[in-house]
Amino acid sequence: MIDLYAWRTTNGLRATIALAECDLPHRVIPVDVGAGTQKSPDYLKINPAGQIPAMVDPDGPGGKPLVLAQSGAIVVYACQKARRYIPENAADQALALQWSWQAGTDIGGTSAAMNQVEVVSPIKVPEHVDLFRKRFARYFRIVENHLATRDYLANTLSYADFILYPNYALRRSLLDPAEFPALSAWAHRMGQRPGVIEGMRLHTDAGRQS
Repeated sequence: MIDLYAWRTTNGLRATIALAECDLPHRVIPVDVGAGTQKSPDYLKINPAGQIPAMVDPDGPGGKPLVLAQSGAIVVYACQKARRYIPENAADQALALQWSWQAGTDIGGTSAAMNQVEVVSPIKVPEHVDLFRKRFARYFRIVENHLATRDYLANTLSYADFILYPNYALRRSLLDPAEFPALSAWAHRMGQRPGVIEGMRLHTDAGRQS
């Protein structure tokens, strides 16, 4: 049984989606980053960086326990372990790698910066908010153009889609379906998948409780 320590952020939800989609036996252990739980002594023993997500697999490579951090690494590890969602041909493998990095760095980094200027910063500067919102939309315009000719980022469903989806789902209000029809169609396909629904529960269940 894999233990996954996560929260309802884009990074955490990537990992929960991947483990659910890969049908690997696991349990999700919520780590409330708003309450600072990720800095507790017990959690720092698992991930000294004090960040989520983190995974503990008692049956890792060679049957030995594995502790793993970083959302992208956890997603790829889960897909490799389950032998699912890894493209078969080299060209699609390269596309999956490209778009997973695009999602995790350019898009994910911009989303994190938006949270800093919109929520965390004690002084809200409208020009800064506008800057990052425009950058966020620009990156998703690139995704839109790419998805206009295919159903998934690497042609077939892959780990890259799991890494990108939470960035869309948590900020869909900024992406008008009329302007992003291919992206919206992709998101609808993703959002109907049982594994994605299960993986998003940390987020969706919180929304129902609020």
